[in-house]
Amino acid sequence: MSQDRVRVRFAPSPTGHLHVGNARTALFNLLFARREGGRFILRVEDTDVERSREEFEHGLIEDLRWLGLDWDEGPDAGGDFGPYRQSIRKEIYARQTRRLLESGRAYRCFCSPDEIETERARARAAGEAPVYGGMCRALAPEAAARREEAGEPAAVRLKTPRTGALAFHDLVRGDLEFDLTLVGDPVLVRPSGLPAYNYAVVVDDHGMGITHVIRGEDHLANTVRQLLIYRALDTPPPVFAHLSMVMGEDNTRLSKRHGATAVAQFRRDGILPEALFNYLALLGWAPPEGREILSRAELVDLFRLGKVSRSAAVFDYVKLHWINRRHLTSLSPERLTERAIPYLREAGLVPEAPDEAHREWLARAVPALIERVDRLNELPDGLRQLFDYSLESLGSEEREILTSDCGRRVIAALAERLAGASAFSYEILAAWSKEIKAETGCKGRDLFHPIRVALTARSSGLDLDKLIPLVESGARLEWPVPMKSCRERVVALRSLL
Repeated sequence: MSQDRVRVRFAPSPTGHLHVGNARTALFNLLFARREGGRFILRVEDTDVERSREEFEHGLIEDLRWLGLDWDEGPDAGGDFGPYRQSIRKEIYARQTRRLLESGRAYRCFCSPDEIETERARARAAGEAPVYGGMCRALAPEAAARREEAGEPAAVRLKTPRTGALAFHDLVRGDLEFDLTLVGDPVLVRPSGLPAYNYAVVVDDHGMGITHVIRGEDHLANTVRQLLIYRALDTPPPVFAHLSMVMGEDNTRLSKRHGATAVAQFRRDGILPEALFNYLALLGWAPPEGREILSRAELVDLFRLGKVSRSAAVFDYVKLHWINRRHLTSLSPERLTERAIPYLREAGLVPEAPDEAHREWLARAVPALIERVDRLNELPDGLRQLFDYSLESLGSEEREILTSDCGRRVIAALAERLAGASAFSYEILAAWSKEIKAETGCKGRDLFHPIRVALTARSSGLDLDKLIPLVESGARLEWPVPMKSCRERVVALRSLL
């Protein structure tokens, strides 16, 4: 096929959950493809039959779609260059293997694992590279075929040059060179008949017309073997770009001990997909003019693969939470409420099926609270201050405020006014506060702290101009956890003092 159009791929193995490092790789592939008007392909590399699981594949696809990565070809999308799952491409590998054997560029190897390990141990003891020495390399093809037909297990190995170097240009790392004396003859097909990773990748990338391979630098050691396989297949290799690793703040490879690392966990924690998309794009690449809050369309427009850094990218959870908060506060009240409801429902604060009145109330409450949280899973704790009014769990600071001389007098004056009022609002409280100040002589903290504790059972929290209208309107609705009105709260407090 023509190589004029950019074609890139993300090829995960379904052996676990999608890690943010792999998600960053997928995202860079997508940004490059969209920026260049090319195609983004998803391929599932499931030849590790012992570890591959169908549920992991489903999870990978779900996480990628949630993150906003859309592929043009793949197991679920189809395409002209499938199948897009390695486990059903066996005949394609077998056909290429026959070509390599017939051309003499590959050979059958009957060495047992014990024999190979003995040879490696001897090489290490002699200070040499522990590579396969080619014991079966000179075996006549006819003799090898007879041994295989007789049932003797055999791998298939690639014949590689014994000396010299192999050089290539990497779009991120520049010009690189590999010493071929350190390579040996890599296995193409295992005795089980399954293709080795490096072989399957090359056959797949060649067959799918991949023009650029963008992946982590941990694959650099594989690149020399893959380039040799391309040479044996008489086909030009793709352009390579090896991304730096994603590290923790202690400069070790990012792992669970640093915090959440799986995309699914960030999703459960209430990180918005557009925020994680935004943040991952900044790991190893920086947009011009120092901009950091960017939409997907802006990232596609600005991204340049040649500007990706060689230095390790450090995963900064504080930075991610800041970006998430910026994206949260940019949502409309209605969209923000829709994103928040699952977390509030799980916490038992909202009905299973909130009606229009509940949603309208939440569309006022959630934006009022969102600036105080980094993630949506923190929102229930913020919303509980509107529901929870537990005098039994008052802290020592709150009790001290309530039982002070000013506290008792201010609350008595507030209760008296609430008892005779037909309505209550923040504006009414503002007017009453002036009267109570003149009546009691209490002012400043001595005036307003008792009022706050009386209405919230807390010494700090949401500003009263936002809290009072939410409590007054929310108390008229039915919730899984009933909400007391301001009047009910002060009456309950008065009975306790």
